Amino acid sequence: MPKIRRRNLPPALYAHLLDRVQQRNISSQQLRLLLRWMDCEPEVPAGRWFKRFPELIVCGEGELIKTFLLANQAPTGDEVS
Repeated sequence: MPKIRRRNLPPALYAHLLDRVQQRNISSQQLRLLLRWMDCEPEVPAGRWFKRFPELIVCGEGELIKTFLLANQAPTGDEVS
């Protein structure tokens, strides 16, 4: 199973993620929780997946985080712990 890629993200994807953080007013506290989780180098499915945080849902596909949703939005894929 892949691990989340933290470096060398495609520029368009990086810009998309930054836009989502701003548009959805994702707090620094939620981003810290995300970074702590990523520091554990979690394994994620090769296909679509998501990880729930108190106010945020991180959605990815394979090694890439693809977008951020608010807690009341519906993710697709397999939930990871």
